[in-house]
Amino acid sequence: MRPYSSDNSGVPRKCLLLAPARITAGPFFNWIADTSAHRLQLAEAQKLRGRIAVHEGALDPSELLPDGRHVQAADQHSWHLLTLDAFGRVGACMRYQRHPCDASYEDLSISRSALAQSETWGPKLRSAVEADLRNARRRGWSYVELGGWVISEAMRCTTEALRMIATAYAFAQICGGAVGVATASTQRCSAAILKRVGGGHLRTQGSELPSYYDPHYRCRMEVLRFDSSRPNPRYLHWMDACRSRLKNVRVICRETSGAAIQEVA
Repeated sequence: MRPYSSDNSGVPRKCLLLAPARITAGPFFNWIADTSAHRLQLAEAQKLRGRIAVHEGALDPSELLPDGRHVQAADQHSWHLLTLDAFGRVGACMRYQRHPCDASYEDLSISRSALAQSETWGPKLRSAVEADLRNARRRGWSYVELGGWVISEAMRCTTEALRMIATAYAFAQICGGAVGVATASTQRCSAAILKRVGGGHLRTQGSELPSYYDPHYRCRMEVLRFDSSRPNPRYLHWMDACRSRLKNVRVICRETSGAAIQEVA
């Protein structure tokens, strides 16, 4: 792997990608198939997610597994963008779930959100998302859902939050382009950071979808649109640097049968 880098805060860190299936083609040059390593790193990310969620009051400790992991159904089917600290521990993580080109609204996690259940805003959310699903198919792009984004206390006073979002854009760009949604809490400025780098509110028929209260995570959330071709120009140089680094970042995927091999476009 590449040596640890740091920003002007002096906090050492390096990137690691977890792939949902074995990679045989694409832009990545440094990958291994290692089920044990994949399981270990994913577990560390889930523990970080669980610890932060409990600390912030978004989850009760009883909602975690006995070892402290916060496990979500999408985890096994998603890419995970991880940042490791100088000791090799996961200090930040984000889930990047790519959906097949024939995915429907009902296949998406956002269709089961509290906003989707609203009599007023649920149909508008569906309309906006389905428009982007059609847009993705027309452009030959992936439709993605970003989530599970947490940053450890040690990395919060650095540029790590901005760098992770820039990495998500860069990742989408080198994989052929993507449009989708990201759900982010208004707590600790997660939604504000996403919007700063390029995320925007979903709109349909002239209406902007509002923030909403999520009763499960006990916080206000925003659903933001993600389009890899429309980042904030201010961060283009960040994304250029991230694209260059990503090609050589270590990618760990699970061992799979030959029929399950995935190619990255």
